[in-house]
Amino acid sequence: MKAIKCENLTKKFKNINAVDGLNFEVEEGELFSLLGTNGAGKSTTIKMLCGLLKPTSGDAKIFDESILKEEFKKFVAVSPQETAVAKNLTVKENLLFMAKIYFDKTKAEEKTKEIIKEFSLEKVENQRAKTLSGGYQRRLSIAMAVISEPKLLFLDEPTLGLDVISMHELWDTITNLKKKSTIILTTHYMKEAEKLSDKIAIMKNGKIIALGTADELIKLSRKSDFEEAFIEISKENGGDIR
Repeated sequence: MKAIKCENLTKKFKNINAVDGLNFEVEEGELFSLLGTNGAGKSTTIKMLCGLLKPTSGDAKIFDESILKEEFKKFVAVSPQETAVAKNLTVKENLLFMAKIYFDKTKAEEKTKEIIKEFSLEKVENQRAKTLSGGYQRRLSIAMAVISEPKLLFLDEPTLGLDVISMHELWDTITNLKKKSTIILTTHYMKEAEKLSDKIAIMKNGKIIALGTADELIKLSRKSDFEEAFIEISKENGGDIR
């Protein structure tokens, strides 16, 4: 089943085409990275697919539900770039608060325990969020996003500002999340996209200029590694691999 199917998805701001007729698909269970330099149209695309912006024209289907209607939002959760945690609540309190939005009290408590274990938060579950390291705050923020059991999870710069150990630990967590959710990842770390992604789309000027696996994009660019491939494709406008 298609997790996402974009059909000429377009967003205009006055005379600027921020997103210009996107057509792409994401298979259920994939981790799909959306890359591009600043101003490429990534954020606008994600905001439309999350329901935060209405498209100017075109559409996208999220598990066959149009983003022009409200029903698709039941499938979606977002972990934003800024950690979405209540600083003065403990880890457990943050998770329980979110769980109670979606489940009754008993189920919410069960789900909270399950998520604490899944994200290896046992050692810090009674700490206030403001006292956590950056790595633990990012882990908590993602845990809060997935507690609703979303079919589609958006991760916006999930490892921004983390040290290399915390980054690799979070990569393992994200890899495990693929067992339960389709994931859309935005990142400026090329190694992160290369390591985690099943498919990668590169955007420029509101369009997708290349789409494929990391290896396919390296081959397309005739470069030796993915970071060099990204730079070359972004400069030359690339090509579309289907």
